[in-house]
Amino acid sequence: MSKKKALSVLLTAGLVLSVNGVYAQGPEGAPNLNAASAFDNKIIKKISVDNMYNTIDLLSKEPRTAGTDGELKGAQYIKGQFEKYGYETELQPFKFYDVVRNNVSGLVEIGGQNLNPYVFSGSYSGEVTADVMHVGKAIAGTVPDSVKGKIALIERGDITFVEKIQNVLNKGAVGVIMYNNSGTSNAFGQASYGQNIPAVAITRAQGMALVEQLKAGPFTAKIKVSGSGFLEKTSYNVIAKMKPHKNKDTGQIVMIGAHHDSVPGGPGANDDASGVSAVLELARVMANMPIDTELRFVTFGSEEKGLLGSYHYASTLSSEEADRIVGHFQMDMIGSKDAGGDNKANGLIMYTIDGKKNTVTDLASAAGLRTALGEVVPYGQLGRSDHQPFHELGIPAALFIHSPLEPWYHTPADTIDKIDKNKLQETAEIVGAAVYQIARPDTPALQHSRVAPKPVDYDFENRPPGA
Repeated sequence: MSKKKALSVLLTAGLVLSVNGVYAQGPEGAPNLNAASAFDNKIIKKISVDNMYNTIDLLSKEPRTAGTDGELKGAQYIKGQFEKYGYETELQPFKFYDVVRNNVSGLVEIGGQNLNPYVFSGSYSGEVTADVMHVGKAIAGTVPDSVKGKIALIERGDITFVEKIQNVLNKGAVGVIMYNNSGTSNAFGQASYGQNIPAVAITRAQGMALVEQLKAGPFTAKIKVSGSGFLEKTSYNVIAKMKPHKNKDTGQIVMIGAHHDSVPGGPGANDDASGVSAVLELARVMANMPIDTELRFVTFGSEEKGLLGSYHYASTLSSEEADRIVGHFQMDMIGSKDAGGDNKANGLIMYTIDGKKNTVTDLASAAGLRTALGEVVPYGQLGRSDHQPFHELGIPAALFIHSPLEPWYHTPADTIDKIDKNKLQETAEIVGAAVYQIARPDTPALQHSRVAPKPVDYDFENRPPGA
């Protein structure tokens, strides 16, 4: 049994620690919170919400869009803070391809008539004239070889745009015209880097008309796209490590993460300078604490581009290293005064990829009861953030966020004045207490203790983020 699995087994065994552990058994089986709080206070009393607020203020002075100078400046600041606290620190660059839309124009000309198409995001810029062939929804295995050298007429639906393009590209198609499967819009579609054929969208009515026209015989179309494509850029992850003394090292790792990039044009105070502020503050607080488990703090780039930074980082982990990671705590948007609604735990929720409890949610929900929040934290099911690549590696992971999201999500109005210091403090305390429960030497990674902590009861909530 791996150490990670052993930890999970002990956490769910329904046992409790002695007074030197996380929980002590009180009257009639109730946990004695005072015993746990003595250890929690070593972390939570050192947390400065003003430090966190000032970090958000600094980082949100300008957008930190992946691949821009704004992101690099933010990443360098984060790296400098980690170094100041004494961590072994790395700025990890990685390449990605960003969509370019610069005076985009598109044309689909059939019989002298322009259908005024929408150009797919990321479409290859080029011009092609060829016969048109209808291939339905371009599901894999249904695309005929005879589409080679032709423009594929495709119906939207069932699979992704990228898959549809790839399926006809694999058969030698030279262009894509996709028609909608409902409504009157033609504004849809996305291509992927390397799909070097022009791809455009038309309305359902236009598409159905072309399908009928093909029944009368073949015809030729001209597609022309300009101003669209991909540009190679560099984004960054910032990695900070603190290893325990070799004589006390359990060999396990606990991770705390956030993403430092923002959307274009957005200052990203809550999304996700708030998460970064907690990562940095907990790194500061834990820098000189006694530990027997490696602390690993990471801020990821290009989350807004599709979790690119966290996937890149996860891809660099060996299977042995991944197996030593006993939990990943991801904080994304933890400070907005306008998020969370009237839900319990001040709107805080822990999302897992599979909607199941794990080590991270067990520890953190219990920490919610012992810290300033004063109540257990519910859990739900959601991806969309950097906990996903770690779940896919078999690492217990959860996203900490206030849900439903605020109206200012992904807008220029995501600014420092929307931040609630109480929410920052509560979340930092919960994550800090939960992480230190793993890392402190009194519970050698929890697994060698005589008994393990009894998780509190906490509920699943079907609470969508709402944005």
